[in-house]
Amino acid sequence: MTESASPHISWPRILVLGVQPGTPPFRIVQIDGEVVGEAVGPIDVLTVAAAAGISVHDLDDPEVVRWVGGDKFTWTVRTR
Repeated sequence: MTESASPHISWPRILVLGVQPGTPPFRIVQIDGEVVGEAVGPIDVLTVAAAAGISVHDLDDPEVVRWVGGDKFTWTVRTR
C-alpha cells in the first residue's frame, strides 16, 4: 500500500479539551493546536472561534469541532 492509497483523516481546527476543576469548571479551547482560551459553556467556544475568524454553524460537526471528554453538554467534572 502506498501513502496515496491511505484514507485522508481530517483534524478539526477547534479542539475542546476535557472539563477542568474550577469555580466554575471550564474547558480549554485550542485552535490549530494553540491554546486560545477557556470556555465555561458552548457560547464561549463560539466566541473564541469567532475571535479567531472561524464561523461555526454546528458544534456537533466533527469536521469543525472535536470534543474531548464529553460533548457540548458536558461542563461539570466527572466523578468516578
